[in-house]
Amino acid sequence: MRIFSILAAIALTVILAMSILARPQLSAFFGSSEAAIPPADALPASETAQTADADAPPRKLVKVMVRKVQGQQVDSAVILRGETEAARQVDVRSETSAIVTSEPLRKGTQVAAGDAMCVLDAGTRGAALDEARARLSEAQSRVPEAEARVEEARARLQEAEINQNAAARLGEGGFASQTRVAGADAATAAAKAGVSSATSGLSAARSGIEAATAEVAKAEKEIDRLVISAPFSGLLESDTAELGSLLQPGALCATIIQLDPIKLVGFVPETEVNHVTLGAQAAARLAAGGREVVGKVTFLSRSADPQTRTFRTEIDVPNADQSIRDGQTVEITIAAEGVKAHLIPQSALTLNDEGNLGVRLVDGDAVVAFAPVGIMRDTSKGVWVTGLPDTADVIVLGQEYVTAGVTVAPTWEEVSQ
Repeated sequence: MRIFSILAAIALTVILAMSILARPQLSAFFGSSEAAIPPADALPASETAQTADADAPPRKLVKVMVRKVQGQQVDSAVILRGETEAARQVDVRSETSAIVTSEPLRKGTQVAAGDAMCVLDAGTRGAALDEARARLSEAQSRVPEAEARVEEARARLQEAEINQNAAARLGEGGFASQTRVAGADAATAAAKAGVSSATSGLSAARSGIEAATAEVAKAEKEIDRLVISAPFSGLLESDTAELGSLLQPGALCATIIQLDPIKLVGFVPETEVNHVTLGAQAAARLAAGGREVVGKVTFLSRSADPQTRTFRTEIDVPNADQSIRDGQTVEITIAAEGVKAHLIPQSALTLNDEGNLGVRLVDGDAVVAFAPVGIMRDTSKGVWVTGLPDTADVIVLGQEYVTAGVTVAPTWEEVSQ
């Protein structure tokens, strides 16, 4: 029995070994189709790879929607948000101290240049002016007398010089004493002193005229200050000083503003400041009511605001009816040189791995490429962008699922711009 068990085990081992090691021969013997396929390790490497590729399922391409867009020449514009500002605004103040004697003008009153806004009490200013004029007249009367004294002094000097010359010649010939010569010299010196004194008196008389003239001008100017007039045509933004109130130098009479023309003030970013030029046409839409106005750029700052790095720009707009108020919010559009741009859906915009804004394109072989763009203007139909070739095949759907260099299966969308 023990020998039989050993023989049975040996026979079972042989059968198992043959089933594993001679499987192709057994399969061929029994007619199996697997016998025609040699084992993988028995085939050359090239044939193994071909067999694997043939067995692998075909690769599926990502489907995307593509739109062909054509570049167009688009009028460029710099769009700003700003506010209206009065062309002029002045606080008109008193230059002297006096009581107001005029009835007040109420805020909102239209005044013309030179109209009286505040009239002050003259007090004793009229008497001071009369006194100054009297002093001027007196000073002027002294001038002829001083001039006559100068002429008289010069005549005496001429006489003294003649006597001096005669005494000197007689003294040289021994016909005149030294005392006479010395007296002639003393008389000449005295005459010269007289001329100098008379000339000084004339200068003093003329100085008196100038001082009196200045006093007259001062008194007249003080009287002129009694009427505080509008420096330009405009609207009163505050009531004028009340009747009977005392105005000191520097006290406010009224505030006046000029609204025609009115200024539109905005601040241009430094990235767009080179697109704005003086004299450029500009349009604006008022936030209140949506009214549209047009004007021209009259000022562009050469110095940036240190906080915002923007440049102040001003646009003058006619406002004859003064319906545009100071301080209204406006959206300003300044015309600039046209550029070539493409209109694409805003949803087509995407970012690359570096964070650059752009779109994904496909070429003739359906290979994806990334193109950075710049946003020019946003509209209800899409966004105008720059930086694309004249004709571009833009992926408008599915661009987030592909990257540059990938081959896709494009579906074309026909859209007329």
